[in-house]
Amino acid sequence: MTSPDPRPSAPLVRPLRNPIDEPSHALTDPGQLPHAYLDWLREVVLRKLDGLSERELRTSRLPSGWTPLELLCHLTHVERRWLRWGFHGEPVDEPWGDRGPDGRWYVPEELPSAAVRARFEEQCAWSRAAVEGVPLEQRARTGGRFATEADAPALGWILFHLVQEYARHAGQLDIARELADGTVGE
Repeated sequence: MTSPDPRPSAPLVRPLRNPIDEPSHALTDPGQLPHAYLDWLREVVLRKLDGLSERELRTSRLPSGWTPLELLCHLTHVERRWLRWGFHGEPVDEPWGDRGPDGRWYVPEELPSAAVRARFEEQCAWSRAAVEGVPLEQRARTGGRFATEADAPALGWILFHLVQEYARHAGQLDIARELADGTVGE
């Protein structure tokens, strides 16, 4: 027979929910899951960049040569390509405008990082509003990125594509941030 532990028991404390925690496991509506995860990943990306100096935002630590700021610019254009030009079929100037002459991601040196971030946040707000309340099975319009109805994916497919793209790039930023200043975690 074991004797009871003589130490007083500590009260059960639940940690406060971190705002960066993924969407609640209580969220079960399949129509809301891709939106919730996409917003969460957008925030993960921004938090990965928070606290980096202008120099670190523009410095690559990887053999491929991309910088954290170039990745943010790329994600802005990804949103434009898939939701504005793609899903809504709107014409956009330079849909591949995140590329330099060599085909790599590119941010002009004279463009401040705050402007790159503001463009990203503006595009995300536009994207959020543009698909709010739209059924996931609705197909993209033709005339923009997609020439025919057969080429046009449904909104649900586009949102899941964006979720996987953000997840991949957030993971890449995990590595870049750890190499930059040792910061780890979401």
